[in-house]
Amino acid sequence: MNTADLGLPVDVPSTALFTDQYELTMLRAALEAGTAERPSVFEVFTRRLPNGRRYGVVGGTGRVLDAVENFRFDAGVLDFLREREIVGEETLEWLAGYRFSGDIWGYPEGEVYFPGSPIMRVEGTFAECVLLETVILSILNHDSAIAAAASRMSSAAGDRPLIEMGARRTHELAAVAASRAAYVGGFATTSDLAAGFRYGIPTVGTSAHAFTLLHDSERDAFQAQVNTLGRGTTLLVDTYDVAEAVRTAVEVAGTGLGAVRIDSGDLLLVAHRVRQQLDELGATDTKIIVTSDLDEYAIASLAAAPVDAYGVGTQLVTGSGHPTSSMVYKLVARAESAGPDAPLVPVAKKSSGGKTSVGGRKWAARRLDSYGVAEAEVIGTGPVPADLADRQLLVELVKGGEVVAREPLDAARDRHAAARAGLPMSATQLSRGEPVIPTEYAHGASGS
Repeated sequence: MNTADLGLPVDVPSTALFTDQYELTMLRAALEAGTAERPSVFEVFTRRLPNGRRYGVVGGTGRVLDAVENFRFDAGVLDFLREREIVGEETLEWLAGYRFSGDIWGYPEGEVYFPGSPIMRVEGTFAECVLLETVILSILNHDSAIAAAASRMSSAAGDRPLIEMGARRTHELAAVAASRAAYVGGFATTSDLAAGFRYGIPTVGTSAHAFTLLHDSERDAFQAQVNTLGRGTTLLVDTYDVAEAVRTAVEVAGTGLGAVRIDSGDLLLVAHRVRQQLDELGATDTKIIVTSDLDEYAIASLAAAPVDAYGVGTQLVTGSGHPTSSMVYKLVARAESAGPDAPLVPVAKKSSGGKTSVGGRKWAARRLDSYGVAEAEVIGTGPVPADLADRQLLVELVKGGEVVAREPLDAARDRHAAARAGLPMSATQLSRGEPVIPTEYAHGASGS
């Protein structure tokens, strides 16, 4: 998403050095060999989903568009490359005028994907496409992992809202990206103000244990918070004795207290006891928020508990055990010359160890059964079968170097909810299993 379109004063810096050195050394050699300008097609895909996952979630597409648009080599960057002798003057001169002028197609953000899905297709000259490999993979691998974890958690939570609160558990910039990806995956709010500032995500937050410990008594702390934030605030009740804290909270704020938060102990047991106590005190509308190292399994285990919202941190921002999506960026087709009429030739890596890739410029479509539920991810080269023409998944993101598909973050969030709802019911099971629908190859394409 372009933050400037939303009126937010945050610019994405140059992304030119968010790359691996071999991208530049390949460029240098290709320029000298006369092959750099050959039309080429690169595709992003993953050979397998993380162990036990039933589907993947595309996250970070909007950030990729910003990164491509801001991939520029300014004087300071060029001086760095010159001083390190990473590339020669001919390549430096070429880089000074770099602007991606090709096309990018991809699964729209929030869509689900499966092994082999051509999640993103980058087309242009070899030179301009190869430079984008690392930055595109860096964004998609991270954001898709967080979005997938968020999706599993939001599915487990049902109608109960989720609060993203993992900023202190990861790199400060990764935390902002994680908040964005979590929102796409179904989280309702974030505690990270930078995420709210940059992406317009709703923010929440009240107090920590330190605030209670600062005051001479728990009552004094609660009174200070209510005086400042109002009776609708959320009071943290597990600093000392939970039952005593709940009683004090209602005495201070009255039965109109907004919520209490529980951050430790046996959450299932404590939540039931707190709900009973609140009801007996007349605070029947006071909500219960639970935190404390939650993941999708813990959230699911609390489904029968009187809990109104969940706060999730560490497990979310680390992908709930799978911090990367293992996506790769591979050349799948290239022309034999730089001539405008030179046809594209499929190319593919052939190797043992499960790293074989599939050549050719691909399309993807999702076939539905008679009930409108997804039954297969169909991937092919060449013409798209007529029965799949209106089920194609890739959309145009960049045309002739210009971004053409920016959208509000809520659009990606809504898309994900719809895409997940269109999968078989077993997609949301937390038990380990294979991808919920198979990947099929058409028109001679074959996967491994």
